[in-house]
Amino acid sequence: MFDSLFADGRTPVIGMVHLPALPGAPKFDGDRDQIVEAATRDAERLDAGGVDAVMVENFGDAPFYPDDVPKHVVASMTRATRAVVETVDVPVGVNVLRNDGDAAVSVAAAAGADFVRINIHTGARVTDQGVIDGKAHETMRLRDRLDADVAVLADHDVKHSAPIAAQGFTAESVADGVERGLADGVVVSGTGTGHETERSDLEHAVERRDANDLDTPILVGSGVSAETVSEMLALADGVIVGTALKEDGDVGKPVSVDRVRELVEAARQ
Repeated sequence: MFDSLFADGRTPVIGMVHLPALPGAPKFDGDRDQIVEAATRDAERLDAGGVDAVMVENFGDAPFYPDDVPKHVVASMTRATRAVVETVDVPVGVNVLRNDGDAAVSVAAAAGADFVRINIHTGARVTDQGVIDGKAHETMRLRDRLDADVAVLADHDVKHSAPIAAQGFTAESVADGVERGLADGVVVSGTGTGHETERSDLEHAVERRDANDLDTPILVGSGVSAETVSEMLALADGVIVGTALKEDGDVGKPVSVDRVRELVEAARQ
């Protein structure tokens, strides 16, 4: 399902639209319109720089709800995502932090987005929000009930977390996320936002996919830069980039068109 979004067969560069704090979050500044303005500004800059897709995320909402955000978060995310969908011509994704897959699918379906990212889809992880269980059984059934043509990207060994399992436990494997969780793609990331993804982790994920004869794209989910993107794409089927595309490489600043173009050009080479 995810591959069908990129008909030319290229390995996609997905740029992040990091939303400011939404209403109800501690850092919300009281300006609802500014949230949409910031989202569409960054989406336009990403599109102008040549990305293949964008993904909207409630990045400013820390501290995050673990796995069930309030209705007002869903409403604000839907408004911002719809504005992005109407602004760009590339596919649009949604990630509802920390791990509300049902909300992400609902927002995507209502806003006309194309895919979602779910950080903990199968297994269980220890996070700064406490212990979070994967709810693939609920999310995939909800997608069917909503008749939503929305691809699901599921993280493997997601950043800002650790597994609750003995080393090598199968619930943490790439194969389980795809075969039992029915994910349409797998995301491999570093230890935190902007942290480089270890090549050995990426190699392991690709190895596990190939060993299980799975035809599933694997994307790098953090730490990609113009200097490393070609190396990552030698193994991965796409990249998700946020920090490196911001002014001065600062995740809290707006997107820089020049930095987007530099990274996209490196990826195409």
